[in-house]
Amino acid sequence: MTEDFKEQLRQAHERGDYGLLLQRIPYAKLIGVECSRLGDELLFCLPANRDNIGNPLLPAIHGGVIAGFMELAAALHLLVFTGSPGVPKIIDFSLDYLRAGQFRDTYAKCQVCRQGRRVANVAITAWQSTEAEPIATARAHFKIEECPSP
Repeated sequence: MTEDFKEQLRQAHERGDYGLLLQRIPYAKLIGVECSRLGDELLFCLPANRDNIGNPLLPAIHGGVIAGFMELAAALHLLVFTGSPGVPKIIDFSLDYLRAGQFRDTYAKCQVCRQGRRVANVAITAWQSTEAEPIATARAHFKIEECPSP
């Protein structure tokens, strides 16, 4: 991780604004991922965007876009909350689609289920209408860099 990126991460923490970090991730820019901090939680948003539609007949968001959105949310969540000196690397990702992602804003929250020295497990939930009616749930495992010993 470059010093410039570390400084941007520090500033993002201070301001509670992670937009600059997302602008450094090309896929996040492409699909339009947004992030805001609500107390001790991050709320991720994928605004409705015609370019993200996979089934124009419904219309519904492409499943790959939903998966990419959820994976990005989990990686950024870990970066923000673990104090990792580097961007977490995905090991595996398992996704359950529960209902069609309609053409409207989609939200996601993450929860670190278990974190060791080298691996972290994250649960991700995505919804549109209400958090109680998710459109998809996922589990992701990441390799995280160990913080250097003092």
